Amino acid sequence: MSTLAWFATASLATWLWLLLGQGFFWRTDQRLPPVGEDGAAGAGGGWPRVVVVVPARDEAEVLPLSLPSLLAQDYPGEAEVILVDDGSTDGTGRVAAELAERYGATGERYGVTGERYGAAGERYGVTGERYGAAGERRGLPLTVVSPGEPEPGWTGKLWALRHGMALARARDPEFLLLTDADIAHGPDSLRLLVAAARANDLDLVSQMARLRVASPWERLVVPAFVYFFAQLYPFRWINGARPRATAAAGGCVLLRTETAVAAGVPEAIRRAVIDDVSLARAVRRSGGRIWLGLAERVDSIRPYPGLGELWRMVSRSAYAQLRNNPLLLTGTVAGLVVIYLVPPVALVAGALTGDPASAWAGGAAWAVMAGTYLPMLRYYRQPLWLAALLPFTALLYLLMTVDSAVQHYRGRGAAWKGRTYAGSYVSRQGD
Repeated sequence: MSTLAWFATASLATWLWLLLGQGFFWRTDQRLPPVGEDGAAGAGGGWPRVVVVVPARDEAEVLPLSLPSLLAQDYPGEAEVILVDDGSTDGTGRVAAELAERYGATGERYGVTGERYGAAGERYGVTGERYGAAGERRGLPLTVVSPGEPEPGWTGKLWALRHGMALARARDPEFLLLTDADIAHGPDSLRLLVAAARANDLDLVSQMARLRVASPWERLVVPAFVYFFAQLYPFRWINGARPRATAAAGGCVLLRTETAVAAGVPEAIRRAVIDDVSLARAVRRSGGRIWLGLAERVDSIRPYPGLGELWRMVSRSAYAQLRNNPLLLTGTVAGLVVIYLVPPVALVAGALTGDPASAWAGGAAWAVMAGTYLPMLRYYRQPLWLAALLPFTALLYLLMTVDSAVQHYRGRGAAWKGRTYAGSYVSRQGD
């Protein structure tokens, strides 16, 4: 066989192993376990107190849709929201305070119909019909605070979480819901999270929010982002009785307060750029039980309309995921080339040069690859023909990862909203 045929065969063998031996990562059936309406109350003698902590930096544009969805939670127990304004310069704290003060009027007053973000505001229960213009039933109470600039050794988000979680613990809640400022929740989101945690005796329940998919670049790149994450951290391996992987999705994390104290978070992970994975590992080290799956009623409303925005979103933390290690970078690039790029090259080159072994192995590997991507495209309600473009998408991710390393060695590291964390890494803090 030719050299190309050997590479194509190796790629096919890898894909067969990924198909069957990597925790069925490609399946999208790990959803929040169903629980009866009284499941949480029955398991713990009443619905527990919950405090929602929202770190926010320069989020004035998205808050009018995301924040009302939190304030509108249909939760039977006591709950409140703490928004931590992390040094915003766009009036984030002011917008949040206005929403809290004026909440109860129609959603249109706050511009929360969602048409701009591709999601109807009524999906999140924030059109105002539930509350009425007179505000007879107002949403959850909201406190807006600002901790000032982070101390040395802290990333901005974790510094904000530290401040918010400290305030929350003073309320003596059983659970903390840590959620990003660009995440919109369905009205029953908090209730279902708490019910799942109590019914299954879980210490951390995390849902990967459904990211916005509206522009052509979002359709090409976003579903693959979740697909690659699941390939790296198979949900079944995380959720199994004998876990073989550990991760969480930072946009939506329900965490037992006592578990947070036992794990020493967020102090133990204060330098982490990939804070969600670091948080999950800290909880696991402390003996906590973790569950991670795909969301149905939790959505990111942040738009990434162009390739530039998506590129920055991935590259800011890609090299940190590799622990800023050049050997891991080299192995990752080589793996992406063999697994994703060799199959289409082998198919085309084999067909053109009369090399049937290369063409057959490359075509078979490409077919298996595309087949594993179909469930994620269905989850995102995207055309299935996009599966054939996964090699091109993988090439983009390869280039984003290399660019992430280049920026790191230029001293720019993980840059986000005016801050750079050149020396931060994923999760070894506190080990």
